Amino acid sequence: MEFSVAKMKDMIKTQGDKRVSEDGAEELGQVLEMFAGDVAEEAIAIAEEKGRKTVREEDVRDALN
Repeated sequence: MEFSVAKMKDMIKTQGDKRVSEDGAEELGQVLEMFAGDVAEEAIAIAEEKGRKTVREEDVRDALN
């Protein structure tokens, strides 16, 4: 999964009226990818513990808690 630099710039700008460098936007995308990967791994583990092959919304929410 890859977050676009433009989308990351938009996300930062919505939090404050600041200019955003290309490097800053790329770094945010990389951090979000790592975070999403960690959440996905935990959600998969939760689904497997419940005897399911399908990761559900509840698994993702539980992975965040």
